Amino acid sequence: MASDGPEPVGSRGTGVLPSRSAAAGGTEPLGAVLDEVRLGDGGSRAEIVRHTGLSRGVVAQRLSDLAGAGLILDTEFAKSTGGRPARRIHFNAEAGTLLVADVGATSIDVAITDLAGTILASRAEDADVAEGPEAVLERVQDLFDEVLAGASGADGAPPWGIGIGVPGPVEFATGRPVSPPIMPGWNGHPVRDKFVERYGAPVWVDNDVNIMALGEWRAGVARFHDNVVFIKIGTGIGAGVISDGYLHRGARGSAGDVGHIQVTDDRSVVCRCGNIGCLEALAGGHALAREAQAAAADGRSAYLAQLLAAGSRLTARDLAAGATRGDPVCQELLQRSGHLVGAMLAGVVNFFNPSLIVIGGGVASAGDQLLAAVREAVYRRSLPLATRDLLILPSALGGRTGVIGAAAMVADELFSPMHLDTTMSRSGMTDRGGRENTVRVGSPERENNVAQPVGGTA
Repeated sequence: MASDGPEPVGSRGTGVLPSRSAAAGGTEPLGAVLDEVRLGDGGSRAEIVRHTGLSRGVVAQRLSDLAGAGLILDTEFAKSTGGRPARRIHFNAEAGTLLVADVGATSIDVAITDLAGTILASRAEDADVAEGPEAVLERVQDLFDEVLAGASGADGAPPWGIGIGVPGPVEFATGRPVSPPIMPGWNGHPVRDKFVERYGAPVWVDNDVNIMALGEWRAGVARFHDNVVFIKIGTGIGAGVISDGYLHRGARGSAGDVGHIQVTDDRSVVCRCGNIGCLEALAGGHALAREAQAAAADGRSAYLAQLLAAGSRLTARDLAAGATRGDPVCQELLQRSGHLVGAMLAGVVNFFNPSLIVIGGGVASAGDQLLAAVREAVYRRSLPLATRDLLILPSALGGRTGVIGAAAMVADELFSPMHLDTTMSRSGMTDRGGRENTVRVGSPERENNVAQPVGGTA
């Protein structure tokens, strides 16, 4: 079972796991060596020794173990700095596959990836999470089967792990949603169980904004920052927090639920969580859709009124489209949403002092007007020291953020000290011919510099 609490997701400002000195009692040596290989850009034995603090003998033995499991590749020579050039060692991302899904309030995105999170095949479609867990998760399984059948890089072997994000608080240790405001029928549902039974692989479930934060941190604009807030402005509003290179889930997994911070005492503003005056009830996609409907009905927005007359069910996307077309009402509503979100984030900035805020989600794709409003409010209401070097940027990964982050979550768990032995056992410790692997990294038996699994065929 996965651990409950902060999980390591990076250090050194490069989107990799913290390189704690295993020799000093930190990360277990095998995991430390593997993390240095799989999350770096490939290195030599000497670089691994230097970064992990392990002795040459320990590093050599652990590399041999990883080679035997087919998890590392012995590839090209590094540039020589005098003397015999060192071979570089890379992670064998093609050794297995991961199934991942980002379930949002109004959409499902699924993908099959290699062990490094490279997408091999994907599917995306509109959905309604309010239909309940049975219907939604059954559809996720159908889409999983489609990507398994269509992935050119998959060889028919079962996935090594599965990751799922859902739009509500999740108790990470159990993988169960806990009182999710916009997910009727999901409270306490055993999301993990059905997928374990069907695919025979370990499963991890988390809040969708957490996996988005991890995706952006691992592969997007947040890659060179260790203190990051990822804010999703979609149907709801939520935040994922990277603190000193760790994904911060909180004591029970509800950290970052900023959409339910109270921003008004107006008792007419009732949130779907049941409370009064929540940010989400004024600035989220559901609220913007409601405002768009009202603006169309009373004729304040000619653009929205035209869509309504054509029989369209207005959404936040329509409002965003109207803003880009110059409709003043649409622009005003988006700016109001951005100012409300920015005012909330100013409090987060003063408290947490991140170096980067990343804005993502469906509403955030509206463009520069929302982003400008968020920036204006944050910089105006935050302390000068907290904003001296603060960047506020749009997401670089768009709709792929969640599935990339889910893949990173699963890989980090599979190769964590808690699960690494089991993961290596699942790899078989043998090559595809069933023979025991004995070729060590850097062995003379390698006669070319083409990346190949050590001790086995590609």
